[in-house]
Amino acid sequence: MLQPDTLPAVLAGPLLRRLEPGRLVLWLVGSRALALTLRLQFSQDGQPQSLDIALDATQCQVIAVGRAAFIHLIDVSLATPLPQDVPIHYDLLLKDGTGIAQWAPHLLYANAQAPDFILHSRIHQLLHGSCRKPHHYADEGLLCADRLLAEDRSLAQRPALLMMSGDQVYADDVAGPMLRAIHGLIARLGLFDEHLDGAVVDDSTRLYGHPASYYHRADLLPALESNETLRERFFGGVKKPIFTSSSADNHLVTFAEVMAMYLLVWSPTPWTLIAPQPPARLTPEDQARYAREQVPVDKFRDGLAGVARVFAHIPCLMIFDDHDITDDWNLSAQWEQTAYGHPFSKRIIGNALLAYMLCQGWGNNPDAFTQLVDKTLALSATAQHHGNHLPAPAQDQLLEELLTFQQWHYVLPTTPALVVIDTRTRRWRSEFTLKQPSGLLDWEALSELQQELLDHPSAIIVSPAPIFGVKLIETVQKVFSWCGYPLLVDAENWMAHRGAAQVILNIFRHSRTPGNYVILSGDVHYSFVYEVLIRHRNAGPHIWQITSSGIKNQFPPRLLEWFDRINRWLYSPRSPLNWLTRRRRMQVVPYIPAQAEAGERLWNSAGIGQVFFNEQGQPEAIYQHNANGTPPTRMVEPQSPGRRE
Repeated sequence: MLQPDTLPAVLAGPLLRRLEPGRLVLWLVGSRALALTLRLQFSQDGQPQSLDIALDATQCQVIAVGRAAFIHLIDVSLATPLPQDVPIHYDLLLKDGTGIAQWAPHLLYANAQAPDFILHSRIHQLLHGSCRKPHHYADEGLLCADRLLAEDRSLAQRPALLMMSGDQVYADDVAGPMLRAIHGLIARLGLFDEHLDGAVVDDSTRLYGHPASYYHRADLLPALESNETLRERFFGGVKKPIFTSSSADNHLVTFAEVMAMYLLVWSPTPWTLIAPQPPARLTPEDQARYAREQVPVDKFRDGLAGVARVFAHIPCLMIFDDHDITDDWNLSAQWEQTAYGHPFSKRIIGNALLAYMLCQGWGNNPDAFTQLVDKTLALSATAQHHGNHLPAPAQDQLLEELLTFQQWHYVLPTTPALVVIDTRTRRWRSEFTLKQPSGLLDWEALSELQQELLDHPSAIIVSPAPIFGVKLIETVQKVFSWCGYPLLVDAENWMAHRGAAQVILNIFRHSRTPGNYVILSGDVHYSFVYEVLIRHRNAGPHIWQITSSGIKNQFPPRLLEWFDRINRWLYSPRSPLNWLTRRRRMQVVPYIPAQAEAGERLWNSAGIGQVFFNEQGQPEAIYQHNANGTPPTRMVEPQSPGRRE
């Protein structure tokens, strides 16, 4: 099936990643190793400037992930810094001289000859969101960003960056038609095979053709009593009747599956290379489910040109959350013991983390990944020389290093400072019982966070889960945790662990940490804004919790309406229940969605968040752009003091 000569040169990208005046980081996937020239055109001091940079091995590392799939990690240092606050047009020329206008015309806006970006001298506005589930019925939130860019191409309206704060892909919750497309792309591109230890099947090729490969992946575990906990907690899916109904029936397993998923959710081009048909061996029930899922997957595919266009015009920063790897990833010490104690589940987690590093993590902070990228290059070269098959010992060794790696977080030297934290791999395990939820950061990581914040006048903190969440929902999660069932309700919030909660709140009260904090979060599948003040302290600090979720996901509407209503009743400003919460020293001011009725504070619409900042780093306007096409929702500060908690 593999026919390299007929494949397009570029399969996905370019994606703009971390951009600074003296350094440009881009990501691209080609069907072969490409000889690229980066062309930059801009105006400086009123004079047009043009710069061509032939990308050599020091500026573009190429990592094969299959016979016809090559990741290009482009990292260009510039001797003379680029100008800020002006449009910079760029192109990537292939060896034959063709540029983006020829090999990816869908990346260009009307009348443009090449894509462009702007290096802003400060973060005056940004876009942010999380939770992009391809087969969810909601519309695509990233197309809101595409419409913003298409409607106004001026300097003033270009966001400084797009922050994706978790669940950029759903490796653990995959529709049947998407999995079928993944397998078709693996065959089309010849993505690497691998050996599987601890499963019913012993290699990836047998996995793809196994009857349990679609909708029954829990059956791939041997039927041993010791595996029952693993089957229920990891592969069988965790049913969550209160918040979400998650399913791991099609949980991605191999490195090739996760890589194919990234290509299919970030670019329209791979879809043109395949023509997936339903599997022959499906039960009538699975056939019906497959047909239902086909509708949103097709709609998702049809919007990918606009999504790719956004990625080509705005610097995009990312951080993982659980669905990028697996549901409830590292939720508790007991979860860790179960998942990492079996070779099959450990391989699944490691494969997703390796794909995350190559497709997301590296572009945030390339310097942190030098050694890991070098070892991945060596693994890739070995696979190429061994029949397109990843050698199991070397693969497991690399994944072991990834699972203990502790530099996923990063800080951007922007104004305000942008501090992105890793709330998944450095957890504060419960002191009481292994079943209880772990703290989202351990003491050491929290101490490092405080050091990074010292003496900044203002800061933007990106925390995948809200630091200040909805009190009622956190209470329900706490009750389920007390009963020993934290997995049933996604019991992951900052206040769920006494030590982590106390330390993060103390950081905000520290006299040398910023006077203005903006916390950007997602995860919860609804959007809200809280302004948070420390009681009895007029001098500050000022804290804004701004949550935008999901990009393509939503909370069950009727259920959220009742949670919102009951939360207002139980935690009104005069309610004594407020003094039973860990943030009792904080005064919380919920903002009101402008279109809300009857005082709702939680906004339930897929889309993308937009925040405008003043020169002090304070948010001066907050919007949620709705994917369904309705006007943007502005989150406004309540006029009445009675709305405060």
